[in-house]
Amino acid sequence: MTAADVFRFIWAWTGDPVRLGSIVPSGAALSDAMTAEIGADTGPVLELGPGTGVFTAALLRRGVPERNITLVEYGSDFVRLLQVRFPRARVLWMDAAHLARHRLYDGAPVGAVVSGLPMLNLTPRKMIAILSGAFGYLRPDGAFYQFTYGPTCPVPRPVLDRLGLKAVMATRVLPNVPPAAVYRLTRRGPRRPV
Repeated sequence: MTAADVFRFIWAWTGDPVRLGSIVPSGAALSDAMTAEIGADTGPVLELGPGTGVFTAALLRRGVPERNITLVEYGSDFVRLLQVRFPRARVLWMDAAHLARHRLYDGAPVGAVVSGLPMLNLTPRKMIAILSGAFGYLRPDGAFYQFTYGPTCPVPRPVLDRLGLKAVMATRVLPNVPPAAVYRLTRRGPRRPV
């Protein structure tokens, strides 16, 4: 992360703090934690709200081929930056709440979704649109990774229940500023009769 990235992020935050959710980009410790379970064999990765690309760079370090990464970013300044930094990735300028309206992939080949979106700032309706759209592209064994600065999972239990999802805290990242937690969201298995 460069000083220019921090400035760019702060500038964007001053224009729309609710959309960004943090005044600075995520640090290296959080980037490593968010991508710890993802590698070259994961298959296509969908990244939501990549900002300056700190999670994208971590995915590349984990061996994910750049051509297997799709970046969905709403901020036009960040889109241009991402296109320059990751020319072989697919960079889409769109609202992640509209994922289901587009045909990004044939079928559900995505192995992981990495989300830099500020879920705590979203309405339940928008959260449902984002999660249902993302899970529409995820393989049955795929996972959605979300971080939070809050004390609990940023996706409320009623939203998880409505979408048939479960959330498990994968790790806490104390060296990040501010400290964060990473959650892994997956589909619930079929219920067994009692």
